[in-house]
Amino acid sequence: MSEVKLSAETRTEFGKGAARRIRRDNKVPGVLYGHGSDPLHLTLPGHDLLLALRTPNVLISLDIDGKSSELAIPKAVQRDAIKGFLEHVDLLLVKRGEKVTVEVPVHTEGELAPGGNLLEHVLNALPVEAEATHIPESVTVSVEGLEAGASVLAKDITLPNGTTLAVEEDAVVLQVLAAQAEETEGEESEAADEAVAEA
Repeated sequence: MSEVKLSAETRTEFGKGAARRIRRDNKVPGVLYGHGSDPLHLTLPGHDLLLALRTPNVLISLDIDGKSSELAIPKAVQRDAIKGFLEHVDLLLVKRGEKVTVEVPVHTEGELAPGGNLLEHVLNALPVEAEATHIPESVTVSVEGLEAGASVLAKDITLPNGTTLAVEEDAVVLQVLAAQAEETEGEESEAADEAVAEA
């Protein structure tokens, strides 16, 4: 997994006005918490943080005020609903060797059996427990040849070494739905004609 280094500054101003000023400077207000320590309010570089967050469960190495270094993973990200810029980020403090529970995106590969069936992602992300510095970016599942009615359970997914499920083994992750048979317009009009004739 990738580790991204970011410089952060502690902040002492709070409230909407302070947050707006921070964002005007292309920075993002955030909070770092965990391990029973008091929450630490930070200002983070907006562009660098945006790039880092493109990787799910990215490990962020924070250089705080040039004095201390901490490891963190993103826990909650607030974006502007319209423009999409970052408004605030919550970071969870982690230590090397520590196990954390995260949700890992589920990717699929391969083609379903012929017949126009649909693949439903019951879980878009799989809850797993992994060492903080070795969180998998994603898991890939083959759906090659699966037919309607087939499902992939959490226990069917191969996880990287050191990663374990944090969800019931029998939880359905993916399922294949039968293609919906659509009535053609001709059939619908015939049915309507029959209904009229019967009346």
